[in-house]
Amino acid sequence: MAELIRVENVTKRFGDVVALDRINISFESGKIYGITGRNGSGKTVLFKTMIGYLKPTGGRVVVGGKEIGKDIDFPDNMGIIIENPGFLSRYTGYKNLEYLASIRRRIGRAQIRESMERVGLDPDSRKKAGKYSLGMRQRLGIAQAIMENPDILILDEPMNGLDNEGVNDVRSLLLGLKKEGKTIILASHNKEDIEILCDAVYEMDHGRFVSTV
Repeated sequence: MAELIRVENVTKRFGDVVALDRINISFESGKIYGITGRNGSGKTVLFKTMIGYLKPTGGRVVVGGKEIGKDIDFPDNMGIIIENPGFLSRYTGYKNLEYLASIRRRIGRAQIRESMERVGLDPDSRKKAGKYSLGMRQRLGIAQAIMENPDILILDEPMNGLDNEGVNDVRSLLLGLKKEGKTIILASHNKEDIEILCDAVYEMDHGRFVSTV
């Protein structure tokens, strides 16, 4: 299995607060990794550092052989959900994804439609995103994350707001993406999600990894 992400001795401080404390971890292709821990344990800060949203105080993050903040500002082969996905409320789900896809111009209508269908959304629906339930917004966020066929998915609480059917749909989707060779890193408070999906699990507390399963 090829190593796609390497986090080397990463520390992140906010003033006197140490959010990440000398984190070392690597992630290989074709596996699903779970990051667990209570709120404030450092999971989201780790994710934001890995994708280039936050600059580490010390250490480095290497994605696909390129150092974040040095060789590249942001990885271009990642799909991301961090915190609640935000969309333009006046537009349909499809129009939202079409607008986002136009920024990098890597995909067309067929890929947008396919990504929505894979998460159980109708690309022809006229319903505006502002009228979406929390679960529908989460599905749309996952569609956005996968629509450009990234090698890596970083998903912070991807099951948030989903009903049982939605949870089963997303679990099946993630396992299918794993078979395609994707690297998936997810944070979840749901032990069942972690047990069903993950090949390896890392628990965080006070900015450190405290256990590995």
